Amino acid sequence: MRRSTQTLLTTIATELSSAESLCGLFHEHRDGDPLPSQPELAEAMDLCRSILFPGFYGKSNVNEQNLVFHIGVALERLYVLLCEQIQAGLCFATGWSEVEAYGESYTSAQDTRKHKASELARQFVKKLPQLRQTLATDVEAAYLGDPAAETYGEVISCYPIIKAITNYRIAHELLQLGVPLIPRIITEMAHSETGIDIHPAATIGHHFTIDHGTGVVVGATCIIGNNVKLYQGVTLGAKSFPVDDKGNPIKGIPRHPILEDGVIVYANSTILGRITIGRGAVIGGNIWVTEDVAPGARILQNKYCH
Repeated sequence: MRRSTQTLLTTIATELSSAESLCGLFHEHRDGDPLPSQPELAEAMDLCRSILFPGFYGKSNVNEQNLVFHIGVALERLYVLLCEQIQAGLCFATGWSEVEAYGESYTSAQDTRKHKASELARQFVKKLPQLRQTLATDVEAAYLGDPAAETYGEVISCYPIIKAITNYRIAHELLQLGVPLIPRIITEMAHSETGIDIHPAATIGHHFTIDHGTGVVVGATCIIGNNVKLYQGVTLGAKSFPVDDKGNPIKGIPRHPILEDGVIVYANSTILGRITIGRGAVIGGNIWVTEDVAPGARILQNKYCH
């Protein structure tokens, strides 16, 4: 390599390594303090699906005689993965400034996070039976809501909403337990796989389904009731972003829609802001909604029907 090229590369490497260039973009690795691993989280999600939907995911030779064994093996591996990945997430979230602030040593801080990660993993595993019950209602909603669906097995195996809602419900439970970073990674994995973007902080009731699914967006502060159905391309988003005196968006305030029980929203409609779509209302396709909709109302193109 010519000396001038080597000098150029050294200069650029130095510039790219400067504190000014890296502000907010650099996670310094220390032993025992890695970022969560997407491949390992993907394995954890595969294990969750095999536990929640045995025979459809994971081992194909599952039967009544060996079911407890297969679920037990999957649970053990899932618990180990979650302990490791939650610990990594806790490291990323807290940072080393907190350790210094509390005067905690490097080793004791690791031990503290390891213990907390183990407890959070235990609490999550305890929620799996209830998660399965809720997901069973989502499968039922998808099956009953689509005349083309021939069996529940087809819905579980093929429908993108089941993959997306499974990841969302897992991520939501982890977020409720206080697990940082990992819930968002899990829902973004489903987003990449299905085209359905559901923020883990959204609240979604039972019997939820999305027909087709591609392009659906559900924002972080959305509240969705029971028996709600969306179609492809629906956006449940924020109308505006209030800012502070420095012009930065104020985070954590309710800014996304509330959809009450039994609402149906057809393809490519956009619902923005902290508004309420009343119980049993129907929003037609390609509609832009920024105001409350009365219970039982139907909004169609250029028409508001009671």
